Amino acid sequence: MEYETPIKPTILVVDDTPDNITLLCALLGDQYKNKVATSGQRALKIAFAEPHPDLILLDIMMPDMDGYEVCRELKANPATANIPVIFLTAKSQDEDETRGFEFGAVDYITKPINPPILMARVQTHIALKHARSTLERQNERLDQQVKQRTRQLESLQDALIISMASLAETRDNETGHHIRRTQYYIRELAQSLRDNPRFSSLDDKTIDLIYKSAPLHDIGKVGVPDRILLKPGRLTPEEFEAMKRHTIYGRDTLVTAEKTLGTTENFLSVAKDIAYYHHEKWDGSGYPEGICGDAIPVAARLMALVDVYDALISRRPYKEPLSHAQAVEIIVKGAGAHFDPDIVDGFLRTQDFFADMALRYADALE
Repeated sequence: MEYETPIKPTILVVDDTPDNITLLCALLGDQYKNKVATSGQRALKIAFAEPHPDLILLDIMMPDMDGYEVCRELKANPATANIPVIFLTAKSQDEDETRGFEFGAVDYITKPINPPILMARVQTHIALKHARSTLERQNERLDQQVKQRTRQLESLQDALIISMASLAETRDNETGHHIRRTQYYIRELAQSLRDNPRFSSLDDKTIDLIYKSAPLHDIGKVGVPDRILLKPGRLTPEEFEAMKRHTIYGRDTLVTAEKTLGTTENFLSVAKDIAYYHHEKWDGSGYPEGICGDAIPVAARLMALVDVYDALISRRPYKEPLSHAQAVEIIVKGAGAHFDPDIVDGFLRTQDFFADMALRYADALE
């Protein structure tokens, strides 16, 4: 059976005195691979080149560039910042040792060298570096595993949302590409509001959750009877009251999903807000609770506008589609009544995007 020969750690010995180099290399030779530099500049050149040394024994008092400056340069470079540096010097004052540690050295040995002490400290710091490197590699592997698992969970969330949204869509097939359009609308609208202090909660993560949750805004329609949901005409007051309950059905469906998962997931929390509150109005005249203003969750306020815009430009059994300009006019008139005025301002800034998405994902007869 063949065994691999262990790789010897590499130690860079830096000293401008040949006798010191000869002594150090003789002490280290059997256990370590040695590299030698007689000046600070030469030491940096060797240290910066790959493969980097595992440890550096560094004299302080050298011409042109002293050991302190060499250590400072080493620690300033990310490629060599983690290489342990042990100062070897005749300077034995406490302030000299303190200064050495301030520059980033891990140890400080005074001359003349005591061989057992030198070897013990070198071995200790080599072992510590090896342990640190092993831990870093393990952390990197763990980080990759966490990222992979996170991607898997996000894919599962996306699949869950699309499946649930598709279920609602099959019940109300007149909406065509409504779900896709509203996703694009709501993300663009949310991004347009990020500079407004009132919408400081709209960071990248939140906007992504809103984008993913948007398809579930009408999930509650699965609970509305076909005779009402698919009626080819305007609803009676009684039928409209029944239709309004889709907001409650939607919230309850998502609460059930949370209980099944056994945890409260952020993406379902946003989806619940959208499903339950997206028919609330800024002035409090909406449903199901009749709340107003900032009491309406931001995600629901965003969905309220994009849902109405898309309904206006879409063909329905009881109406013809309006033009983009007509839809914009209606939404502007609704500012402060139906819609949050600042969200309407964001809509006006992004209305060209809305028009483009409406055209790109137009339903078959539109």
